[in-house]
Amino acid sequence: MDMFCYQCQEAAKGSGCEVKGVCGKTPEVSALQDLLVYQVKGLSHFTTALRLLEIEVDEANKFITDSLFMTITNANFDHERFVTRISEGFKLRSLLEATLTDNKIQLQASDITTWTALTVADMEEKALLVGVLSTENEDVRSLRELIIYGLKGMAAYLEHAQNLGYNDNLAHAFIQKALVATTNDSLTADELTSLTLETGEYGVSVMALLDKANTTSFGNPEITTVSLGVRSNPGILISGHDLKDMEELLMQTEGTGVDVYTHSEMLPANYYPAFKKYSHFVGNYGGAWWSQVTDFETFNGVVLFTTNCIVPPKSTATYTDRVYTTGSSGFPGFKHIEEGANGQPKDFSALVAHAKQCAAPTEIETGEIVGGFAHNQVIALADKVVDAVKSGAIRKFFVMAGCDGRMKSRSYYTEFAEKLPTDTVILTAGCAKYRYNKLELGNIGGIPRVLDAGQCNDSYSLAVIALKLKEVFELNDINELPISYNIAWYEQKAVIVLLALLYLGVKNIHLGPTLPAFLSPNVAKVLVDNFGIAPIGSVDEDIKLFLPELVNE
Repeated sequence: MDMFCYQCQEAAKGSGCEVKGVCGKTPEVSALQDLLVYQVKGLSHFTTALRLLEIEVDEANKFITDSLFMTITNANFDHERFVTRISEGFKLRSLLEATLTDNKIQLQASDITTWTALTVADMEEKALLVGVLSTENEDVRSLRELIIYGLKGMAAYLEHAQNLGYNDNLAHAFIQKALVATTNDSLTADELTSLTLETGEYGVSVMALLDKANTTSFGNPEITTVSLGVRSNPGILISGHDLKDMEELLMQTEGTGVDVYTHSEMLPANYYPAFKKYSHFVGNYGGAWWSQVTDFETFNGVVLFTTNCIVPPKSTATYTDRVYTTGSSGFPGFKHIEEGANGQPKDFSALVAHAKQCAAPTEIETGEIVGGFAHNQVIALADKVVDAVKSGAIRKFFVMAGCDGRMKSRSYYTEFAEKLPTDTVILTAGCAKYRYNKLELGNIGGIPRVLDAGQCNDSYSLAVIALKLKEVFELNDINELPISYNIAWYEQKAVIVLLALLYLGVKNIHLGPTLPAFLSPNVAKVLVDNFGIAPIGSVDEDIKLFLPELVNE
């Protein structure tokens, strides 16, 4: 095989990509991503040893977090960026090694802490030896990768928080401890399983940190009506997840005659009070991440990727010269906006100048959608929600959070939403909502039947809402709530959300459209037996399973 990767839901044949990534990454990029993960595992040996001396190296923390984020599905396809990154990693390793030496500490020599590569060919040769399949035992490999994918998702959330000036050294310490653990051949399956749940525990704390960073910086999301139409000015379409980039772009486009629209996972930026003051911030354009191959064509203007969710453009695409990346994202041929020097804002002037030369967006839909139901807003409506449940107006809540994707089988989620009884409410976060957030599903006593808490980054809100309802209803177990979980997943941020829910004690989660390929049969059995994890079935069968009383109604 030319490569092996099975970290996302689109893994070829449900087992793994062996020739080229379904996501579009080449074997060469896949190999360098594997090598970068191997490198940060090695760096974590150094940082973990230094931490025992109460020495925290901020540069290393940021490098490890950002590097893990770069390897998330659809984040970065740029071969040269990975070569540069790995080269920078060697310099950092030398610094860490020197710091240990100065403190009269020397790590036991091993390949993961001593290997080197002088050329790109050296890197690619080494990568062949350290990829996913280098762990021979299937169950150990499965648990290690489950942990690593959770750490990748956690690193993404932590980077967003850091960009807003919020940090958590305990989270860095755990990420690095866990990376080291995945190199320890003496750990048993039970110990790795325990570490998996601990990953979920830290996932909760990092999501809480990001929630604090976002809401402190931009205010609590509010119930908001978002326009789906267009105006006559040229525009910039911002995609991805990073709200710091959103803020800086809005500030630098103010008064320029260029409008700003959100795409896909940036839609929830419309819900934050701090962004509403910008009159040139005009709404959302298009759908979920995978629709970009058509949405970007008709948008006509400049596109900015702040994070993952890049789809390689088709050879016939006309928009490639209008796309920019920043942060951990990257694609060959797309222009990249670097970090600002010495903590200064990024320079988006090139985007503004480029946008001014473009035509206004072509309107592809009209109307509005409503969102902004993060935990603060829903808790403010708690009495109304509780009364609706107690009166029977709301029969049940369905958490349908997570990711959207290109597979035709994902129409399941649209059909599921359409067939749910009208006395049920959908709680959502993430781009999975694009399967049903534009449907006319109505409301229950003024409560919309789709409550959008925000990005996948905002899945923490759904946990807070559930825990608040548990408190209000004076229940002992979160699973006693009238809430069912029917979650769609795609990439590694969904993995950390899943692990966080398991840590919180949530059981009987249905996961689709397929179970992860990286779960070996034995590991999958542990999740099924202990947590009730199950795959989706047909829409009609699943609705009967979630709502058995309907059979007799």
